Amino acid sequence: MSLKILTIVGARPQIIKAAAISRCILNEFSDKIHESILHTGQHYDHNMSALFFEELNIPLPKFQLHVSGLHNSLQTANMLKDITEILTQNHFDMILVYGDTNSTLAGALAGVQHRIPVIHIEAGLRSYNKSMPEEVNRIITDHNSTFLFAPTNEAVVNLNKEGLNYNSNKKVSIDNPYIALSGDIMYDNALHYSKFNKRDDYKNKYPNPFILATVHRNFNTDNPERLQGILSGLNAIAKESNKEIVFPIHPRTLKVAQSYLSSLDSKIRIIEPVSFLEMLYLEANSDLIVTDSGGVQKEAYFFKKKCIILRPETEWVEIVAHGSAILADADTNRIIEAYRTLHAKTFTEYPEYYGDGKAAQSILKSVLNNL
Repeated sequence: MSLKILTIVGARPQIIKAAAISRCILNEFSDKIHESILHTGQHYDHNMSALFFEELNIPLPKFQLHVSGLHNSLQTANMLKDITEILTQNHFDMILVYGDTNSTLAGALAGVQHRIPVIHIEAGLRSYNKSMPEEVNRIITDHNSTFLFAPTNEAVVNLNKEGLNYNSNKKVSIDNPYIALSGDIMYDNALHYSKFNKRDDYKNKYPNPFILATVHRNFNTDNPERLQGILSGLNAIAKESNKEIVFPIHPRTLKVAQSYLSSLDSKIRIIEPVSFLEMLYLEANSDLIVTDSGGVQKEAYFFKKKCIILRPETEWVEIVAHGSAILADADTNRIIEAYRTLHAKTFTEYPEYYGDGKAAQSILKSVLNNL
């Protein structure tokens, strides 16, 4: 009998991560695992969600919720209520969640309350900034999961520091969670999909060379002072580099930045959100990446690109230690200085901090071997 897994996603990065697991189940474990996908609706824009299922050939969600546009607490509460109804009416052996969103938290809480083991992919990441909702979501999810798959050695250390240790002499349970260094599942996808991102329509669409920028974190978009600092920094980089900055703008960022757009340098090119494959193209072909996204800063490293991080801290501490990424926060002067520092440097070695590109296979084998 197949292991029945309910995969819960809600945000664009989770849909992308789910592609690696779904692909691996189809290619290697279709006789052992049956996956159903639940989409919470946390991201509702077509370009931010539905398009990704189509482009990445991910099985369409069996369950679709509609919880977008609510405050964090209400959004999580509504998710928990709806997920509970689904779990009451359907049988699942495990629940699988990714990362650190409200969808992750709701899935983990529903699982533990229904005594269904939770698999957490991207376990152990810490920014040590609890003012970020994502940090709280990570911690609660980790402490309510039965299988914890950490993408880096540092993430394993973080789990151990919090008293989460696996005793291989005992049966795996929520009180003895299985903890493993799996590598990063997004590296699986970067390797798999990068061969599709050389399309001529992408090449003809963008200049060469260019800088890539993304801003979406609510602590940046919802704070006028921080947003102004970031946009002023981008203006300065555009002038100093004399390169076009391609800026796929998140719907939330566009909504709050309207009054600033007229002040942007003409070399800053605002475009609509792009698909995952197009984003990979932009990352792989850019000269530099400026971002507040955890996923994008990590993908910058995958593609051996220098990166300015628009946050005061990062859960991906390895890339900062490596030197190819610099924490500049939302400070205009620090952003400019980071650009100048990175522009003057050349990096020839990029250690394999994130595994070998086979994280999905490692995760699924570990789950099946420890039932």
